[in-house]
Amino acid sequence: MSDFHQCGPITTLPRLEAAGGERRERELVDLVQTNPLFLIIPCLIDELKKPALAGMVLEIRDAPYIDTIVISLDRADEDGYRQALEYFHNIGHRTVVLWNNAPPLLQLRTEMEKRFAGVSEPGKGRAVWMAIGYVLAGERAKVVAFHDADVVNYRRSQLTNLVYPVLNPLLSFDFCKAYYSRYTDRLHGRATRLLIRPLLQAVETMVGRTSFISYLGAFRYALAGELAFSADLLRRIRIPGDWGLEVGLLFEVLRQRSPRRICQVDITDQFEHKHQPLSPDDPTTGLHRMAVDIVKHLLRTLSAAGIVLPGGCFQSMRVAYQRFAEDAVTDYLAVAVFNGLSFDKNAEEDAVDTFSRALQEACEQFMIDPLGAPPLPNWSRVDSAIPDAGTRLVAAVADLGGVINA
Repeated sequence: MSDFHQCGPITTLPRLEAAGGERRERELVDLVQTNPLFLIIPCLIDELKKPALAGMVLEIRDAPYIDTIVISLDRADEDGYRQALEYFHNIGHRTVVLWNNAPPLLQLRTEMEKRFAGVSEPGKGRAVWMAIGYVLAGERAKVVAFHDADVVNYRRSQLTNLVYPVLNPLLSFDFCKAYYSRYTDRLHGRATRLLIRPLLQAVETMVGRTSFISYLGAFRYALAGELAFSADLLRRIRIPGDWGLEVGLLFEVLRQRSPRRICQVDITDQFEHKHQPLSPDDPTTGLHRMAVDIVKHLLRTLSAAGIVLPGGCFQSMRVAYQRFAEDAVTDYLAVAVFNGLSFDKNAEEDAVDTFSRALQEACEQFMIDPLGAPPLPNWSRVDSAIPDAGTRLVAAVADLGGVINA
């Protein structure tokens, strides 16, 4: 059972009652009558061959409060697209398969690229952005949730808990982020445990405690991909195109809403999805690349929040990070021993060393180009620049036969 201690500027919602999920689900069935819920799942074609997505489909099929599911499909040829249509045919809800590699969508993005840099760059960020454009153009959704496609132990109660705070009008939240414990026979979530938290501690030692650092530090799982937005907020959000997606979104949300409209929710006791390889010697793949992108976005958002990061501070920041991360390894050793879990201290320290190198690489890149690649524009701006973009996107998906179970 979670405690209900509140810490930081955002509201934390723990699960205190064993049957709370069933009650919340019953309430959602009524709430979505006037506030339709859309679920976006960015999905690589390879996920269709894996058991995680199959298990998610079985669970989602029984959720009685979903209006529409949007599968934003990447890296698929036409045969793969046809397989996806068949795969999701029996999901039990109105479903849209948005084929990002379809010629009409490629043509639309080519036109957009003339006005907005980065639109043609593939990745999770673009897949999310395209799905958002489709959902908003339909002007039907009131609340939009996001799930990754690789959750091994998925239960529909995770979605129930995630969207309830935004759908319930008594709570007045426009954004909700999930948190959970990631473990099996050992602790997982290295990028959160051994990168984000120690790095925020290091930054705080360099610049002092600020409202933005307090905001970021309040999130128990800042890199969680399970999110829920009001549609009105989502229209105003810019989307980072790389592995900095989750950190960048937290900054975007704060730009648009007071922390009192932002919450995090405990969605499940245990959460598990696929693991990225560490790739200690290759900064272009795996957790190494992810860490570089995360740190660059963190540095940019700190600067955008008015926090001065003079060039001379980066070496000291790395030293401070190394100390806090090594202390974190000791802390998590205690957690593992207390709970009877396996713990490879050498592997944890290897991760810290890789993240430390990633920190240096990210700082060097930040100094050369503080702005970096611009985020994908919010759809309010797209609509202003290309008024028929959303309409054409919806029409293209329909013409391709992407709407099933309508």
